[in-house]
This record gives sequence, C-alpha cells and structure tokens, in this order.
Amino acid sequence: MTERDLIDKVPTGITGFDPVALGGLPAGRSTLVVGSTGSGKTVFAVEYLARGISRFQQPGVFVTFEERPSAVRRNAESLGFPIAQWENAHTWAFVDVSERAEDEAVTVGVYNFAALVARIESAVRRIGATRVVLDSIGAVFARYPDIGTIRTELVRLSAALDRMGVTTVITSERRENQDGLSKLGVEEFVLDNVVVLRNVLHQERRRRTVEVVKFRGAPHRCGEWLFTIAEEEGMVVIPLAFLEHRERASGLRVSSGNEGLDAMCGGGFYRDSIILVTGPTGAGKTLLSLGFADAAFRAGQRCLFYSFDETRQQLARSAKGWGFDLDVMEDAGLLRVEAEYAEVASLEDHFLKMRRAIAEWKPQRMVVDTVSALERMGPTRSLLDFMIALGTLLRQHEITSLLTSIPTRGGEVRTPQVALELTGLTDVTIMLRDLEGPGEIRRAVSVLQMRGSAHDSAIRRVRIDERGMHIGEPLPELSRIFVPGT
Repeated sequence: MTERDLIDKVPTGITGFDPVALGGLPAGRSTLVVGSTGSGKTVFAVEYLARGISRFQQPGVFVTFEERPSAVRRNAESLGFPIAQWENAHTWAFVDVSERAEDEAVTVGVYNFAALVARIESAVRRIGATRVVLDSIGAVFARYPDIGTIRTELVRLSAALDRMGVTTVITSERRENQDGLSKLGVEEFVLDNVVVLRNVLHQERRRRTVEVVKFRGAPHRCGEWLFTIAEEEGMVVIPLAFLEHRERASGLRVSSGNEGLDAMCGGGFYRDSIILVTGPTGAGKTLLSLGFADAAFRAGQRCLFYSFDETRQQLARSAKGWGFDLDVMEDAGLLRVEAEYAEVASLEDHFLKMRRAIAEWKPQRMVVDTVSALERMGPTRSLLDFMIALGTLLRQHEITSLLTSIPTRGGEVRTPQVALELTGLTDVTIMLRDLEGPGEIRRAVSVLQMRGSAHDSAIRRVRIDERGMHIGEPLPELSRIFVPGT
C-alpha cells in the first residue's frame, strides 16, 4: 500500500472546491491557504469550519490573529453562517489572539507559541473539534526578522496541530499575485499542502481563481479554477461545482418557432439541445430568439430570456415589429426577460444569477442574446468556464437553450473564439450570413451541425419582413461573404 492510499481526505463542503481537491483536504494535516488582499482567504477559512458543522457535524476552532471574533461573526452573517448559535451549541469556538491597541508595543521575537498551542488544544478538547483554522499566521510571524526562526516555529506549530489529530487551514498573505507564494517566503516549504487564491486585475476586471499547488502524497487537480464569492452561498468554484453527467438524452422534439428552420433541422430541436446561432449584426439572431420564445409561449412553456445588448424596452419594440407581444407572454407567466448590459456584473455573478433564476422559475427554454457581449467581461478561458458550467446546468434540467453570437471580422465562418471552443458543447450550430450579390446584400442560413439527427446541409436564402424570417430555396451558387468594413 502506498502513502497516497493511506491519506484520507476531509471534504471542505465549499461548492466546487472538493472536485478540484479530489475529495477535500488531506486529513490530519495542515494546509496553507495563501492569497493577496481581497482574494478570499478568510472566506475560505470561515466556510471550511461552517460547512464542517452544518454538513458533516464536525466542530471547529477558529484562531484569529487579526480580526476580532465579533467582526468574524458579523461578516459571516452575510454568508448565512450563524456562528453565535454554533458557539452556544459548543460546535464553534474562538481562540482570540488578535492584537489590542494597548499591546502595540511588542518586543520582537518573544511570542509564546507554547501558550498558543495550549489554548488551541484546550478549545479542541472542550468542543471535540476535528477542524481548526489559523487566520492569519503572518500577523505573528511578521515580528520575527530571522527567517530561520520563523521556519523553526512554524514546524513546531504544525507538528503540534498534527498531534491533536485535527485537519487545519492556515492562512497567510502574499505581497503580489505573481510574487512567490507567501509573504514571508517559507510557509509553503514547511507545510505539506498549499492552496493559492488569486485576485488578478485583467483588462480592468477582477478575476478570482483557486489553485492547489501541492498536496504532499495525495492527488489533486492542477491548474487555476475560476471562483466567486456570493451572499448566502459563499465560495463557488466554476465550472467544477456543476459538472454532472445526465443518465439519458431526450428524444422529444420542440419547434424553433420557424417552420423553415424546423424543416432544416429534421423536424425541430431535441428538447435538451443547446443551440448556437452565429451571424453578423442585423442578420436575424434576435428575431430567431424572439420566435423561439414565442414558440415556447404557444406551447405553454416558460422561457427565460437574457438580453445583454438591448434594454427591455428596445427588445419589446423589436418584438412588436415582428408581431410578438412580450407583455402578453409575461402576463401569462410564460416569459421572463432579464435585460441588462454585460458590464453590470462579472461573469461569475452573471452565472450565479442565471442559476438562481433557473432554480426559482424552472423554465423549459432559455435564450442568451448574445454570448458575444459577455466576451467583454474577461479572458476566453473565464468565458469558456462560464459556458461549460451553464451548458451543464441547462442539460441537467432539460432546458432547450438558444445562444447567439456575432462573428469576428474578416472571415466567412469565423465566430468568437469562445464559440469555436464550444463545438463540443453545443448540439446544433446555425449560421446566418450576409452575402454580397449583384446590387444587393442577400441573407442566407445554414445548419452546420445537428447532433443525433439528419439535417439540411444546404445554404438557403433568407428574407426578413414585418412578418418575420422566411427561409427559401437553396442558393444556386455562393456569393461573396459580405464583411462590413472590408
């Protein structure tokens, strides 16, 4: 039997983190959680203890070096954690070693770690704790100018915690997101396990990620994983929190809202399909989206409609121009429009809003118009994580979903980079095109992909008038693709 086989894992209960850690933190050991200001170290620490109590009936001790217990309690309330109740029930205990104003004049190097260990051990025994948090150890070790002394004291502290049989989270600061792992530069070498939280500014937007750097003798996933911090939910790692395989695939068909497109798709979309519609501005993406929502209304199904490029009023005006009445659909309880610009929230927060809306409203269909607007909110990797998590969520609930995107400039069939990455996620890919013909710009549509079904591979004419989109005969020959600005 190998050492890896002997190391059990303690689930943290943090949404999406345990899949990254392949089960949780190595049991009976200390894990260093490092990060710069605002990266979520204390949230991780608090939630580790809180989930241990609420989900696994494992009491915990919180050792605070900086914040007062009252501040920790107050901040935890926004996450829905009733620490005061747990204290009264003797499942949560504080060991308060935060500095008081009157203690500012401290002689360097005289901190009594033996007394600290005794206080922690007393609290652990008193409530039967199996989890311990030290937040943040740098507040004490910053007093020591000698790195060798810091290393020695940290080894002693870690060994004492291990002897107690508790699984410990020790937080520490970083100076910068890419400047080593820890502020003092020794913690990551002394401790067996290291988790890094990052809060990186990218294109004027903050992006939080978590990475398991090492679990000595235990497996874990590599790389950085996007996460957010939400009220009442705590830390949520995306997309691993939501990746689940469905046992079956639907064989039922639903209408796209356009007879011609239904015919091209072999009689409509499968009910659990994710459909990607790409096309330049004015090609008919929003029109198809509105027809898709109207088909849900006529079938007595609820449709959740996200518009990231138009206001609710603009969308309603466009809909009326083609004979769709959003007010009637909403009054019937079969349409819910969420219209806001992508910039009002991060990708992670947009995802959490969608997830809550799906859980509360339980739609049978969903529209996102357009995915391209969300590309402004972060790097392609973040948007891909967002779309993978969203796609998995939609499939779990068998929600027929239509996503739209705008092609990049300068190519015939080029789509946003994230759309190219999503070919393995979408079931149906539909392309709307503008074609430059003699004296006019023509429109065309083609079905590039239709998983599990025969489909029309022709490039067909498209005409848009006040009655909507009309799909006609195949084009006898392909005209030059019209690309604005070229």
